Amino acid sequence: MNSPKYAPEEPICAIATALAPAALGVVRCTGKNCIDLVSKVFSRPKALLQAQGNSLVYGWITSENQKIDEVMVSVYRCPKSFTGEDMIEISCHGGPSVVTAIHSLLLNSGFRQAERGEFTFRAYINGKADLTKAEAVKEIIDSHTGESRSRAAGRLAGNLFEEINSIKKLIIDTLATIEVEIEYPEDEETIADSFDKTDLEKAISRLEQLALSWKGEKLYQDGARVVLCGRTNAGKSSLFNGILKEERAIVSDIEGTTRDWIESWVDFDGLPVRLFDTAGLRETEDVIEAQGVELTRSLTKDADVVLYLVDSSSGIVDDDMEFLRECNEPIVLVWNKFDLNETASLSDTQLQEVKNLTGQVRLSAKKGKGFSELYAAVKNVLTQGISTERPQAGLGSARQKAAVEEALECVKHSLIAAEDNYTLDAVVQDLEDALSCLGEVTGEVTADDVLGSIFSNFCVGK
Repeated sequence: MNSPKYAPEEPICAIATALAPAALGVVRCTGKNCIDLVSKVFSRPKALLQAQGNSLVYGWITSENQKIDEVMVSVYRCPKSFTGEDMIEISCHGGPSVVTAIHSLLLNSGFRQAERGEFTFRAYINGKADLTKAEAVKEIIDSHTGESRSRAAGRLAGNLFEEINSIKKLIIDTLATIEVEIEYPEDEETIADSFDKTDLEKAISRLEQLALSWKGEKLYQDGARVVLCGRTNAGKSSLFNGILKEERAIVSDIEGTTRDWIESWVDFDGLPVRLFDTAGLRETEDVIEAQGVELTRSLTKDADVVLYLVDSSSGIVDDDMEFLRECNEPIVLVWNKFDLNETASLSDTQLQEVKNLTGQVRLSAKKGKGFSELYAAVKNVLTQGISTERPQAGLGSARQKAAVEEALECVKHSLIAAEDNYTLDAVVQDLEDALSCLGEVTGEVTADDVLGSIFSNFCVGK
């Protein structure tokens, strides 16, 4: 895609929907002559060729006078399209054989298979989207909760681009002032007094806030690993099903029912959580169950939070305390079946022994009580020391964070240079370097290998 041989107008196509039985499937096309190429396999070529932009045309996709499927064709004319080129979207019936047949026909009719992220890449190179918006497209596709989607949607709508441009303006205004000082120097003034530093101080403050925003935004993008563990019949599978609001895990009074782990993405008060239900911790001679127990111990070592369940009716036993003492990950102790024993608790001595205990929650997995308290406790652990509030736009990638931090250092250095009575030319160089770094965030200045890395992580068809 970024090779010297890349032809940006070459007609490309891709299947844009999942290959699974569905009501609708979509095949996307873009590039030079894409409307003309599609018209050659369309039952109403004249209607398609004469169609205005942002319009629908009904007809059939055909091959050698044989009808393949009844479709609606969406027509987008340059430059008013997602890619900035002429563009077609074929909405057909969603059967995999239908979608692949249309896609194959297009590949045999002059189109090339699109690479990962190539549609969005073309939107970027054609000026339809800056790099922050392009990256936000993938964020939305990958989002697991409404809150993660909302944060990505803000960047797609341009809030990060606008914030970066606003900071750039502060720097550019300062540069303009300095240029005047260079052209019309006054001998009695020192360099430190030759321009107002207020705008640069504002730029530093806002760049610092942007850099700090990445920790919170990363948490909402990547999510966290939360592992349910505890002795057999503590209620782990019941809690897992209760959180998912579906019967995913087998629940039984027979000990050792869960022998392997299962997982699912869930929403913990807006935070995306990869939740694991695991085999009960106990000594067993059953080879399969023993392997499940070892897997449980292994999963807990990679957990961001361990939810350790205790049956309130039986209370804490030695096996529980052994695990709690040895666990090196943050632990939220979950007293399940609290309605059977509301007084169950750790003694003062036991509390001192559990060094990584971060909270305790009482709930009833079967009755669905105490879940909100559980979500709050987990969220508190995951966000400790991390600001998740959004007074301004947040960063969407580690790449953006690195560029913002570099810009921040350049602006800070420019103030130091000014205060140390360096030449104004040195200050100018620092500020120009800062602008270049911020240009990397939005894509005004970006190396080809960086672009290749960004778009290679997209799905085909986007």
